[in-house]
Amino acid sequence: MMNQPIAIVTGSSSGFGLLTVLELAKAGFHVIATMRNIPKGNTLLQEAMKYKLELKITLHELDVTSESSIKVLTETVRKLGRVDVLVNNAGYAGGGFVEEIPLEEYRKQFETNVFGVIAVTQTVLPYMRQQKSGKIINVSSISGRVSFPGLSPYCASKHALEGWSESLRLEMKPFGIEVALVEPGSFKTNIWSTGRQVTTSSPKSPYFETMNKLEKYISSGEAGFGDPKAVAQKIAEIAIIKEPDFRYPIGKGVNITIRLKNSIPWKIWETFLFKKINRIKS
Repeated sequence: MMNQPIAIVTGSSSGFGLLTVLELAKAGFHVIATMRNIPKGNTLLQEAMKYKLELKITLHELDVTSESSIKVLTETVRKLGRVDVLVNNAGYAGGGFVEEIPLEEYRKQFETNVFGVIAVTQTVLPYMRQQKSGKIINVSSISGRVSFPGLSPYCASKHALEGWSESLRLEMKPFGIEVALVEPGSFKTNIWSTGRQVTTSSPKSPYFETMNKLEKYISSGEAGFGDPKAVAQKIAEIAIIKEPDFRYPIGKGVNITIRLKNSIPWKIWETFLFKKINRIKS
């Protein structure tokens, strides 16, 4: 292991995380694949065996919201003595309408998508700083640039991640540490199914009809969702670039959506959004 560059990937049991572990292993890294439930790592190891990569992957139990779990990770990093790449991928999507979402749900969303990222990053920074090298790649979302109704916990957490990452990049640049954001649009992962936690509206709710439209709007586009392997390959590419850019929007229509939002007056933008949503019959 010590003869190979070392990468840590959070949320590795499925989706972008699982595929990123494989791509980094293919690129020559020894990957510490972290996940909350180690038995779920069997799928990853089975995929790794297809490419004879299993010896380049070490499973590590990690709950990014648990202080004791972070302490174990800190000890693991101390024993490794170096970390070359950290991919902060663990996260989920919280949804619902603001009036109906308990404050605790917002706290849970931020604990995973923001504070968990900060906690894991703090474990590797001393080693990267001493090395005068390293890359921190944070998996954000188009929702970190463009907000949508019914997804305020998720959008707020990704906007916070983007702002924090910008500060981190400026702080770490003098030490030779690069920070980058990957901003996927809609891909075929579980983030919009088992990875989504929605505070549902009752049939008597004033938001019930709109929520149904939003659910159907998301599901109506599933056929056009991208292959998540493209995101994993982009992350692996960033991991070996000497001086990566800061933001990497990726996915069908993502760049156009961001440019459109930033270039037209707000009233026109929200009218455009509502027209798209209202085309869906509840």
